[in-house]
Amino acid sequence: MRRVTIFGSTGSIGVNTVDLIARAPDAYDVSALTGGRNVALLAEQAIALNADLAVTAYDECYDDLRDALSGTGIEVAAGADAIKEAAHRPADWTMSAIVGAAGLVPGLEALKQGKVLALANKESLVTAGPLLLSEAKAHGATILPVDSEHSAIFQALVGEDIAAVERIIVTASGGALRDWPAEALHKATLKDACTHPNWDMGQRITIDSATLFNKAMELIETREFFGVRPDQIEAVIHPESLIHALVGFNDGALMAHLGPPDMRHAIGYALHWPDRGHVPVDRLDLAQIAQLNFRPADPKRFPALRLAYEVMEARGLAGAVFNAAKEVALDRFIAGEIGFTQMAELVEATLSTLSSEIVTSKPLTLDCVLAADHLARKTAAGHVTAQ
Repeated sequence: MRRVTIFGSTGSIGVNTVDLIARAPDAYDVSALTGGRNVALLAEQAIALNADLAVTAYDECYDDLRDALSGTGIEVAAGADAIKEAAHRPADWTMSAIVGAAGLVPGLEALKQGKVLALANKESLVTAGPLLLSEAKAHGATILPVDSEHSAIFQALVGEDIAAVERIIVTASGGALRDWPAEALHKATLKDACTHPNWDMGQRITIDSATLFNKAMELIETREFFGVRPDQIEAVIHPESLIHALVGFNDGALMAHLGPPDMRHAIGYALHWPDRGHVPVDRLDLAQIAQLNFRPADPKRFPALRLAYEVMEARGLAGAVFNAAKEVALDRFIAGEIGFTQMAELVEATLSTLSSEIVTSKPLTLDCVLAADHLARKTAAGHVTAQ
């Protein structure tokens, strides 16, 4: 029986992870679950999986979680320190699915156990990729990518020599606004950006898909995790979301990974690795699909992509600044403070403001990453963008 911990169990990745584990209750012993403000769901998951510990990230939610789990024997805790402590509890397999930079420290702590970290928290690689990879190496731990795109790349590279790779193509659905005229994007409302055509995801990642900031993060992740050059990484719009990534080799071959737009596919691969286990996802009917379409991912229409290449070239703390500014820009869009296209403007302005002060002058340590994150958030929050 494998001991597992799920960070971010109440988010979309976490819910799908819980679904897979709940289907094989005799195979898994759940050490800890962590979540946010949805304490009702967190308590329901903890009871269903008979978890040892349930942690909410918010201190003010402690009483509600404690009451919901009263009499179950499940331990209850709250706050960032409690989440960090949960990462120290023995686990053979840990899912890192906390959204945002908050997932970095728990992921780093989990790696110290020298086991498997299933990484869905893309911010960890974007803000501190070299730190994460060096921590894994130091403790003999394995990081398995759970983003559908990076899981696809990882699978396409099994048995291959990375030196034979010429290019990696990451696909993007194009998001809710992919068919809007570019000149109309500045008029897009929160409601417009929140309906994904293919995937069932949370509000924040759905908006990030519409701006392609989600894809920009994945380009940076690809550079950090697989160690390829920025000029070897491409993005292409693929409306069907059936091909998740392609790897091109020096003999001209392209190896594509196809699968339904269901995150349980990538989660299941990481959960069963190094074997392949049954995953309850739809099987593709190629005759019914009939065709697959692709179109360029225009950096003029999606400036987040251009910014991603600038971050990959700069490296260092540029990823931490980029991610923090992106999160603040998203918060401000959701709050109605800025428009849809102004999110990219805000991120670019923050990168420009801090490029000499932080990005190119500070070493890549955890303390510096956290400091850069804090300063970038403060800078982005105070930036005035003309409506």
